[in-house]
This record gives sequence, C-alpha cells and structure tokens, in this order.
Amino acid sequence: MVPEPTELDKNWNYVQEGIHKLTRILDGKPEQFTTEHYIMLYTTVYNLCTHKSFNEYSMRLYDKFKESFEVYIDSTVLSSLIDKQEEFMLRELAKRWNNHKIMVRWMSRFFNYLDRYFVTKNSLPTLNDAGLTCFRDLVYRQVCGKATDAVLLLINKEREGEQIDRALLKNVLGLFVDMGIGEIDFYIEDFEGRMIDDTGAYYSRKASKWILNYSCPQYMIKAEECLKKETDRVLHYLHTDTEPKLIEKVQHELLVVYANQLFEMEHSGCRALLRDEKVEDLSRIYRLFLNIPQGLEPVATAFKQYITAEGKLLVQQAEDAASNQTANGGAQEQVLIRKIMELHDKYEAYVNDCFQNHTLFHKGMKEAFEVFCNKTVAGCSGAEILATFCDNTLKKGGSEKLSDEAIEETLEKIVKLLEYISDKDLFAEFHRKKLARRLIFERSAGEDYERNILTKLKQLYGGQFTSKMEGMVTDITLAEDNQNSFEEYLGSNPQIKCGFDMTVNVLTTGFWPTYKSSDLILPLEMARGVEVFKSFYNRKANSRKLTWIFSLGTCHLNGRFEQKTIELVVSTYQAAILMLFNEADRLNYADIIAQTNFTDGDLVRLLQSLSCAKYKILNKETNTKTVSRTENFEFNHKFTDRLRRIKIPLPPVDEGKKIIEDVNKGRGFAVDAAIVRIMKSRKVLNHQQLTLETVAQLRHMFKPDVKVIKKRIEDLITRDYLERDEDDPNVFRYLA
Repeated sequence: MVPEPTELDKNWNYVQEGIHKLTRILDGKPEQFTTEHYIMLYTTVYNLCTHKSFNEYSMRLYDKFKESFEVYIDSTVLSSLIDKQEEFMLRELAKRWNNHKIMVRWMSRFFNYLDRYFVTKNSLPTLNDAGLTCFRDLVYRQVCGKATDAVLLLINKEREGEQIDRALLKNVLGLFVDMGIGEIDFYIEDFEGRMIDDTGAYYSRKASKWILNYSCPQYMIKAEECLKKETDRVLHYLHTDTEPKLIEKVQHELLVVYANQLFEMEHSGCRALLRDEKVEDLSRIYRLFLNIPQGLEPVATAFKQYITAEGKLLVQQAEDAASNQTANGGAQEQVLIRKIMELHDKYEAYVNDCFQNHTLFHKGMKEAFEVFCNKTVAGCSGAEILATFCDNTLKKGGSEKLSDEAIEETLEKIVKLLEYISDKDLFAEFHRKKLARRLIFERSAGEDYERNILTKLKQLYGGQFTSKMEGMVTDITLAEDNQNSFEEYLGSNPQIKCGFDMTVNVLTTGFWPTYKSSDLILPLEMARGVEVFKSFYNRKANSRKLTWIFSLGTCHLNGRFEQKTIELVVSTYQAAILMLFNEADRLNYADIIAQTNFTDGDLVRLLQSLSCAKYKILNKETNTKTVSRTENFEFNHKFTDRLRRIKIPLPPVDEGKKIIEDVNKGRGFAVDAAIVRIMKSRKVLNHQQLTLETVAQLRHMFKPDVKVIKKRIEDLITRDYLERDEDDPNVFRYLA
C-alpha cells in the first residue's frame, strides 16, 4: 500500500524535531541526545529509505537534508555574522563553522543509510559534501572578502609586534581550505593571492626605510628575522603550500630589489665585509641569497674581484721590492709565494665555512688566483717563481728551517697553487732542473719529501708529468749502490789506486736535463781516477757508454797558503784550472786555455770566479772586475780567510731563457700530437672546431696560442697528415 504524503510529512516532522534539538544543543542549550532518541531518528530515516517507494522518498529526503541546512544558516548563522567586524566577525565565523561541521557530522549519522546506498548508487555528492556546500554557497561566498581583510589586518598587526590569536587564524584559514572539499582552490583564489600581494606591499614599505637607515649587516639581520617569522607563520596557521610563494615574495622585496645597493655599500658592502673579515655577516648573506635564482652571483663576483685586487697588490709590492732590493736575488719572490699561500688559506676557509663549498665561490676564487699567480715578477714567470719556492722548501738548509710537518704542509700548498698556474709544463721543467741540482749536489732535504711531491703531482697531472723526475730520484738511489760497489772494487784490488776519494753518479740520459759536455783536458790525477772508474763500470755494464759531465762535478782541494792550509770547495772546472798552478807559479790566459781546452766564454767566467770575486785565489795583473785575454795569473800564496773551509761559487747563469725555449719547442710537438689525435677520431673538422678542441685538450698543461695552432696545422698539411677540403678551405680532413 502506497503511503499518503501526510505519512512522509509526519515522519519528516519527527526527524526535523531531532534536527531542531541538535541546533539548540549547538547554540548552547542544556540538552542532549539519548541513545534511544538517536536510534529512533536513524530508524525513521531507514524505514523511509527502505519503503517500496524508496526512490521517491530517498530523493525527497536528500533534498530535505540540504534544505534543513539552508534554513538554519539563513535564520541563525548569517544573522549572527552580518553586524560583526574584523576580529569579532572572525571569531563568530570560526564558531559557526565549527558548529556547522558538528551539525553535518551528526546529521550524516542520522541519514547514514541514505548516504550508504541511495547517494552512492545515484552518484550524488555525499551528505558531508552537500552540507559543506551549503555553508560555502550561503555563508562563505558572502563573508570571504571581509574575512580575508580581517585576517590580513591581524597578520600585519603580528608583523608589527602585537600579540594575536593564532589559533583563531588557523581555524578561519582552515575554513578557506575546507571549502575546496579536498582541494585548496578557494584558499588560493580568495586568500593566498591577496595575502602574498599584501605581504609584498608591507615589506616593500619596510625595505625602502631600512635601506636608508641601516648598514648592510644590519639590514641582513632584519631580513633574516623577517624570513624566519614568515616561516614560523606558515608553521602556525598558513597552509604549507603557501610557504615557497610567501618566502619568494619576501625575498624579492627585501633582498632582490636592493641586492646591488646592499652589496655595493661603501662602508658595509661585500668588499667592506671581506676587508674587515666579517665572517658571520658573510655567512648570513650566503644563507639569505642561496635559494634566490642568480642571487649569489653578485656576491661571488665581489668575492672574486676582492681576491684579485689583494693578489695584484701583493704582486705589485713584490715587484717594487724586487726593483729596489739590495738583498739576495729572488728573496721577494719567495716572500710573495708565502703571502699568496696565506691568502689562499684565508679565502679557502671563507669558501668552506662562509659559503659552504658552493661551486660559484670555488670558481671565483680559482679565477682570481689564476689572474695574479700568472703575473711576472722581476722578469720571472709565476711557474718559475713557484718552482724556485718549491726548490727552496726541498733544499737542505733552505731559507727557512721547517719541521717535517711544516714541509709536508708547504708541499701540499705548493701543489694547490700549481692548479692556478697556466704554464704547468714550464713549472715541470723548472722543477726538473732544480731537482737535478738538488740530487746531484746532495742538497735535497730527503728522498721521502721528493717522492711526496712527485706523488701529489702524479695524482693530479698523470704519470707522464712526473715520469722523468721519478726516474731521476730512482737513479740517485741506484747510484749510491753503484758507488758502494765501486768502493768494494777498490778495496778488493789494492793494486788499483785512484789517488783520491772519488764519487761518481751514473745517471740515465733520458731522465735528466741535457747538460753541455766538453772535451776538458783533465789534470793527470783526475784523469787517472776517471780511467779507474771506467774500468770498473765496463766490467758490469760493458754495453753502456759513459758520457762524463764535468760541469756538474765538485772537488775538494787543499790550498796551501802562507798562513794556513784552507780546504777549497770548487767545481771540477775550477779545480782543473787551480791544479795547473801545482806545476807553474805564473800562467797567462793562452797557457790556461791550451792546457784545459776550455772555450773562451767558459774560461773567462771561471777566471772571474777565482780572481775577481769574494775569494781571490788567483792574482791577475790588472785590478779590474773583468778578465782580459792578455792577462797573466799567479797563485795567491798570501790569501787567507778566517774559515778553514770555503766554497768558491761560480757566477750564476740564468738558465730561464733556455728552459723557456725548450718548453716552447716541446709545446710545438704537443700541439701536433693533439691535432693528430683529434683529427684521427673526428676525421673531418673545420678550423674553429679543431682549434677549440686542441685548446681544450692542452689547457691542463698550458694555454696554446691560437697562432701556434694555426702554424702547426699548416705544418701537418705539408707533412701529409691533414688536407684541406676542396670546396671549403676552412675544413680539414685526416689522412690515414
């Protein structure tokens, strides 16, 4: 039997009375639902939904469910909000929204059966969503503008230091989020956009005042505090998705807009902070600008420029001191390297600590050091100066008495500085020359140190960079064993006598620098010793040829003067001249050159060291600083000195020019090899690409000149390694 409409209305009246009771409870009336009442309401709805006309009743029940919300909102909620303003309106809105959510939850329980079956089957909005939609359409759309204004007012009060009710804002903004029913579109459109714009305007006003009244560090402290407070604001009542937009806006207004003005402040900008070593302030700048696109670039540029200026000043001071100095040559260059190391330590600490190893600052520091580390000082290139400093460190009895730890640390710093030297091949050649002298003349501080730096260089630049130098160190070790064998040979053959103590270093030609060998006529005593060693060596290695380099030899002679005998430490060349005076008291220039076979240039230099320098072992006719080819020389019997052993040095010879010439020659071969390697793999390349790839391959050792590359390409064409394309002369082909 189909029930009469009045039956549905009667049942609905019972349900509606339950709804009215719920609204009274929400309004604070001292009532409550009993279990029996709740069950009866649920059962009433259930009976209507399961009636044979359930489709008609269910739809009407669904409509009445929404209608009951509309009536309640219109009669109670809107009237309570309409006259209230600002914070009072927000409190009422938060209260009504909380009540509404409770009402939706309870009514959804009453109508649970309707929700579970009818709503699901007909793909209608759930009862919960329908209830929220009623509030959104009838309340939210009317008050969201006023609510946003009120929220923004409270936020700005908080920014000005006033205490506000954060829980209230969290509830109100939760309403904005809930209106999206699973999305935050309403929150974004109705609140977030306006809040971001209002934030921008607020901080724009603040920044325009702060920039006039505060120094850069003070301004940065203010900015950091503001950013922390905005982040805290998100944590307490804003939606988490707002944080990146909010922070970006604050960063823009406080930092991006005034970045250049802040960094360039005369007394407190980046340069001033670097000058005054304001580590904490620099760290703060790094933190603030780290997440701003291109934000750190001006800081890194200022960092680079400041280091460059400091380095150039050190170079200029060394240049000025070198031009005015009366001390030993090269002293200022050594001081310069020490100061550059200190500078590097200082700014490396800045990069590590203040700038958290950021690549921009590593790059800026590298480019800065490359500028002044490659400057020339007193005619010496950066590569030569660094090699000389390294030599001084590794030399026994160098200018500084360093502990083992200090030597190790200094070697580490030398290798770091070498990274900035563009002509690494030039450093390698200077280092090899100086290593040779240390090893041959037994001036090295120790084999361990020599191998230590070679290991570091090998790790960075490969085995080819250090192979010859490693061979030199090994040669000296083997030479010691060879010398021990020679002494055993002499001991076991007493009939063979050298006539003097003789030490010989047998070295491998390919490892060592090229030295000039001469057809020196040795004194008989020396010649006898040479023959004895040849005889010994031929027994063990008769397939090898010995070439004697007398220019590297050292002799200890006893000079018998009138007052006392003095031990003279001289070169083999000097000894050959002095020993001529064992047979004659007086010799002229022509006699000496005939008996020794020296060249004019060598003999003049040797006679100057013996007759014109500090120790005048020989007397000459004229009292001048130069040697004439017509002069006579006599042994100075009256020579004396407070020491019993003196070293008579030769006038220094500048080998730098020849080393540079040799390196440039080697670079030509390196360019040839690089071009051939590239063309062999690429087969066809145009001139620009070939030049760029050649520079890229070689720049780890030196910066090849584009003109040199062009010249070597032409040379390879003439030697049939390459050919020009018939249609385009700027394109080259590899000839297999």
